[in-house]
Amino acid sequence: MNPRTAVTSAPVLDSIATRWSPRAFDADHSLPEGALRGVFEAARWSASANNSQPWRFIIARRGSASFAKVEAALMGFNQAWAGTAAALVVNVAETLNAEGQEQPWASYDLGQAVASYSLQAHSEGLYVHQMGGFDRQAIREAFSLEAGQEPISVAAIGLLGDADQLPDALREREIAPRNRRALDEIVLVND
Repeated sequence: MNPRTAVTSAPVLDSIATRWSPRAFDADHSLPEGALRGVFEAARWSASANNSQPWRFIIARRGSASFAKVEAALMGFNQAWAGTAAALVVNVAETLNAEGQEQPWASYDLGQAVASYSLQAHSEGLYVHQMGGFDRQAIREAFSLEAGQEPISVAAIGLLGDADQLPDALREREIAPRNRRALDEIVLVND
């Protein structure tokens, strides 16, 4: 068994048990135009309230001006590792509909779309690491986002790299055993 495979209390799909979020990406790997089509097709078919599909994505491949903009908006230690990913993706929720009415479920639906594309990417041999540490205003300005287009998270996508390329503190986190709260800790009621 892969040492990064989750030890679960009940059987789950292999794609869930083997999915994890590395920080070490292969800096020599690139994603040509169209290489992520299946990944975002999976996002396209995610469930959404009222079939509103309130998700939008900024796909920035390493070496592009868009990648540089997203990378510059990363905060803290995310800047130390995310630049080796083949792509950085800004996950945007459309919080207003065409009539300007709020869509309070937009972030939830975006999360489902990101989960779908993360699992699809994993099935294609790619890894995804999601981040919340970025300057939202910098992203809004860099990509001229409209009112109601809210950048929620950024994801790094690429092939797995060598943990030895990371700074010491991040390398330790990269190779540490995976852990999660116990199932009975996360289920509030189960009548």
